Amino acid sequence: MGKEHKTISIAEQIFENLEHDILSGKYERGSILSEARLCEELGVSRTPVREALKALEQEHILAETGRGLEVVGISFQDMVDMYAIRMRIEGDCAALSARNITGEELEEMGEINDLQQFYIDRQRNMGTDCSDSIKDLDSRFHQLLYRSSHSNTYGDILTNLHKRMTKYRKASVRQTGRAEESLREHRKIYDALRAHDEEQARQLAEYHVTQARKSIIALEDQ
Repeated sequence: MGKEHKTISIAEQIFENLEHDILSGKYERGSILSEARLCEELGVSRTPVREALKALEQEHILAETGRGLEVVGISFQDMVDMYAIRMRIEGDCAALSARNITGEELEEMGEINDLQQFYIDRQRNMGTDCSDSIKDLDSRFHQLLYRSSHSNTYGDILTNLHKRMTKYRKASVRQTGRAEESLREHRKIYDALRAHDEEQARQLAEYHVTQARKSIIALEDQ
């Protein structure tokens, strides 16, 4: 029983690590992941690697081919489709958050915004690439927004969508101008949540997603 639990835990860890590497762009679309090579690199047996790869295939970010498992990742069209879905439901989630958010959650959100400002200033004034920190704080803001709706359904759906867009979001926040605009939008959403203004929170969240989508499409067109 203990051995089985350990195997499952290792498989889950491998799944999370590989998923992150694929979604962040470490593995390019079209590259082949070898089960044997992954076992060697990770120093684990075939069973947890096989379980992790099967789960990634079920997530449609890997696909079986005649020569092995090919990295599908998230295409530009996938990203556009995900933004379309987020635009339809993230506003509803923000309205729920305006109704249900707690004082503790508001305090945490304010701290996240302040930290994001710190890294944006550092990137702008010192020329340091802080895109990873800015992206991670952006993720924390949105995860808290979803969590503070106190709806597991909205939280699960939106967290998964946001995670799958990792590579594109990182490319966007590398632009200091967009990072600053995004933070201003976050602060306005925060103000609406603090005022428990459901309709304002809805409109601001929808606007934020729309602007993020425009930024990503503009990058693709360059």
